[in-house]
Amino acid sequence: MFGIGASAGSASGLIHSYDVLYYTGVRAYFSEEWEKAAELLEKSMTTREALFRTRRQCHKECVPAGYDRLSKLDTEKGNVWDLWAVDWVQRRAECVRFCLGQAVTPAGQLPVSADIEYEFSTRNPYNFLQVVYWKLGKVQKAASAAHTFFVANPSHLEMRNNIEKYRRMEGVTEDAFQDREMETEKHWALYDSALTSEASSDWTHAVEKWRECVNETLRQTDECRAQCEVASQRLPENRGEDGMDGVFEKAAALSLSLLSCQQACVTQVATRPGRISAQEDFLPTQLERLHIAQFKAGDLGGAVRSLRSLLLFYPSDKDSLSNLELYTETLGGDTEAHGTKPSQEIARYVSRSLQEKKLLYFGMENLNFNFTDPDLWTPEEVVPELLRDTWRAEKEVLNEKLKAGEKEVEMDDSGFYAGGPVPQVGVTISMDDNSLNGTNRVVLDGVLDQKECDTVLRLATAAASAGDGYRGRRSPHTPHEKFEGLTVLRAVKLAQDSMVNQSDAKLLHEMGERVRTLLHSYFRSPSGLHFSYTHLVCRSAITGDQEGRLDLSHPVHVDNCLLEPETRQCWREPPAFTHRDLSAVLYLNDDFDGGELFFTDRDAKTVTARVKPTCGRLVGFSSGPVNPHGVTAVTAGRRCALALWFTKEKHHRDMEREEAEALWAADGQSVTKGGEVKEEGREGTPARSGRSGSQSSGSRGRGRVTGGKDEL
Repeated sequence: MFGIGASAGSASGLIHSYDVLYYTGVRAYFSEEWEKAAELLEKSMTTREALFRTRRQCHKECVPAGYDRLSKLDTEKGNVWDLWAVDWVQRRAECVRFCLGQAVTPAGQLPVSADIEYEFSTRNPYNFLQVVYWKLGKVQKAASAAHTFFVANPSHLEMRNNIEKYRRMEGVTEDAFQDREMETEKHWALYDSALTSEASSDWTHAVEKWRECVNETLRQTDECRAQCEVASQRLPENRGEDGMDGVFEKAAALSLSLLSCQQACVTQVATRPGRISAQEDFLPTQLERLHIAQFKAGDLGGAVRSLRSLLLFYPSDKDSLSNLELYTETLGGDTEAHGTKPSQEIARYVSRSLQEKKLLYFGMENLNFNFTDPDLWTPEEVVPELLRDTWRAEKEVLNEKLKAGEKEVEMDDSGFYAGGPVPQVGVTISMDDNSLNGTNRVVLDGVLDQKECDTVLRLATAAASAGDGYRGRRSPHTPHEKFEGLTVLRAVKLAQDSMVNQSDAKLLHEMGERVRTLLHSYFRSPSGLHFSYTHLVCRSAITGDQEGRLDLSHPVHVDNCLLEPETRQCWREPPAFTHRDLSAVLYLNDDFDGGELFFTDRDAKTVTARVKPTCGRLVGFSSGPVNPHGVTAVTAGRRCALALWFTKEKHHRDMEREEAEALWAADGQSVTKGGEVKEEGREGTPARSGRSGSQSSGSRGRGRVTGGKDEL
C-alpha cells in the first residue's frame, strides 16, 4: 500500500488547494487582519510544499506499475504493440491517480492559474509576510521573510533597506537572514562555492563542488520532470476548441505537452533566483569546468570521464577534442584510464533528451504543436528539414544575444562580494549591482549630512592647493578645468599652523574611516582593508573655455590595470596602481553642471550606468577590470568630492595618513580611527563575485587547458 501521509492541517487530513489559501490570506492582509493573514499565507506555502512532496512520492511509488506490460513490447508489433503500450500507460496513470487521491482533495489536484504560479515563483508570499510579521511585532520572522523575498528580487531596493534596518534591531539575530527556499536552490550554492574555489586555485575543493553541483543539477531536473508527469496537464490551447481533433490527436497533444514541460525543466533549473533568463548550457558548462579542475588537481582519469561526458553534448567541439588529445598524451601507457567512458547518468540524460526532442519536433512538423527548445547543443539532424531554416535563425539570434551579454557573466576575482550589511544608521542603498548594471558596485546615500558637507567644502576652499596630488599640474586630465586637492596630512599641518580648524581636519580624516567601515561591510571583504590613498579634490570649470567642449573631466580608465579597449583586455602591470582593490568617491555638492561618474563596458564606449553627485552620496566599486569608469566634463561651477582607494596589502598602505595620525598623537589629540578592518570570519560568506564565468584580467584564453594618481 502507498506510504503517503497528508499534512495540510485540514480537518479531513487531505491536502487542499494552496491557491485558495493564498487568495484568502491576501484578502486578510488587505483587511489588516494580521494574525489571520500570517496563518493563511504560511499555510499556503506549507500546503504547496506538501503537494509537491506527495507528487514526488507518488511518482516514485508508481514507477514499477505496468512493468510486466513493458516486457511484451519487445515481442509484439503493429496494433498489438500499441495496445500493450496503452495498457502500460493506463496502469501507471491509474496508480498515480489512486496514490494522489489518498492524500489530496480533488480540488487540490487541479492545476493552479498562471498568476498563482507567478506569485510563488517570484516569492511574493514572503513580501506580504514581511509586512504582516512587522505589524505583529515579530521582527525575527519579518527579517527572515524579507531576506527570502530579496534573494529572488535583488533589485528591490526598498526591501534591501528594510533588511538593513532589521539587522540593527534588537532581538534580530543572524539566523534570520537565511533563505527559507534554500532547499530548492542547492545547486546554485554549490555552483558559487565551486567558482570561489577556482578563484583561489583550490582545485581539489573545486572538483568536489563541481561534481556535487552536477549531481544536484541532475537531481533537481528529475524532481522537476516528476512534477510535470504527476501534476494535472491542461489540454493545449489550440486543441479541441473546434471539435475537429479526435481522441488520438488529443492524446498526442497531451503527451507532447508533457514532454515539453519536462524539456522546460532545463530552463527552470538553470535560472538563478532573481534572474529572468536561464544560464545557457548550464550542465555542459559545469562539465567543462569540472574536467579542467580535475586536470589541474591531477585527476586525469576523472578529467577524461568528464570531458567525454561533455563531448556527448558537443561531439565536434574543437577545444574539447584538443583537450582530450592532451589528456591522452599525458596519460601515456595508462590503458585503463584511456578506456574511461562517459558518466552513465549524463549518457542517459542526453539520450532521453534527444528522444524527446525528436518526438516534439515531429509534433511541430505534423501536428501543429508549439515547442521551444531550451538547449543550444541540440544537433541539427534532430530537427526536421522543413523546420531547419527557422531553427538556425533562432539559434543565431540566441548566440548573438549571448555574445552581447558576455559582460553580464564576467567574473570579478577581487574577492569582494556585494550585498553585505550597511552598519551606519541613516545610510540607505540607492543603487546596487542590478541597477548599476555591473559587478561589485554600490551607491549609498546619507553618509554625510549637509552640515558636514558644508564644513568640508569650506575646508577645501581655504586649504586646497592648485594641482595638489598631481605633481603640481593644475589640469592633469583636461585643460578646460582647474583641479585642486587636499590630503589628510596637509590638512593636519595647516591645522597645526592655525590656518584651518583642527575639527575640520579631523572630520576629513573621520570621513575616510566612515567610508572604509561601510564598504568593508557591504562588499564583505575577506581580509584586512587598508587605506591606499585619500584625496579631497575639486574640479572647477574654467570660465570662457567651455564652448564646443567634447572631452571628459576624466577619461575612461580602470583603477588597478591598464585598459586596452580595442582588445577588451586590462593589463595589471605598471604604471597602473596594481595594489588598489577597492575604490570610492564621497560627494560633497551638486551645484555645478556635468561631473557625473559613469561606468562603461571594457570597450570604454558602452555606458552601463551613470551616477549624479549630491551631498553625502558614496559610490563604491571594486578597482579591477569589471569597473571601467570616467567623469563627464564639468562645464560650470565647482565639483568637490573625497576620493579614496583601499588595498588588501598592508605594505601598500597610505603612510601619509599614518604620519598625520602620528602628528595628532604627538600633540596629545585623539582622533576617530576604526583601526585596521580585519576579517570577521562570516561563516558561509564566499569571497566571490556576484557574476561568474569569464576571463580574469590579462587572460588571453579560456577554452583550452594550458600548463601616476587617478581621481574619480
